[in-house]
Amino acid sequence: MKMSRRARRMERHHKRKKGVIGFNLVSLMDIFTILVFFLLVNSSQVEVLQNQKSIKLPESIAERRPNETMVVMVNNDYILLRNEKIASVADVMNSNSEVIEALKTELEYQTKRLKDSGFLFDEGKNQEITIMGDREIPYRLLKKIMLTCARANYGRISLAVMKKPGEGD
Repeated sequence: MKMSRRARRMERHHKRKKGVIGFNLVSLMDIFTILVFFLLVNSSQVEVLQNQKSIKLPESIAERRPNETMVVMVNNDYILLRNEKIASVADVMNSNSEVIEALKTELEYQTKRLKDSGFLFDEGKNQEITIMGDREIPYRLLKKIMLTCARANYGRISLAVMKKPGEGD
């Protein structure tokens, strides 16, 4: 059977389009390049401290970013170090002692553990620590925690705060 001219043209057309479908990777590569660049730029500017819902941090307009350090968390019920309950706030407030012995013991243990693991550690210098305390904790409690940290050779103390949105943000 003889094929019409139109049928032959359609057959040629279908054979030509039957081949491998081409993929234009240029657009895809552009998108991934922009995504990688965006993630690299923004990942270096965000530091996330572990936070509990029971802690509401005070606000500040501090410009300097904190270093990564050991974190003491204080909420209305407990004092925590590395997410482990160290002491009850009520017990500490009722105590006449200026130093929280349980916290001091745990800080000294952590210092010894860091030395033994070969972590970079300056023997004669005060170590850094961050206190993440609820904005409602009494100053007397904060003072006891800071004094305890200083006695355990953690004299460079930072307070964790939420950054206030400023005019330049």
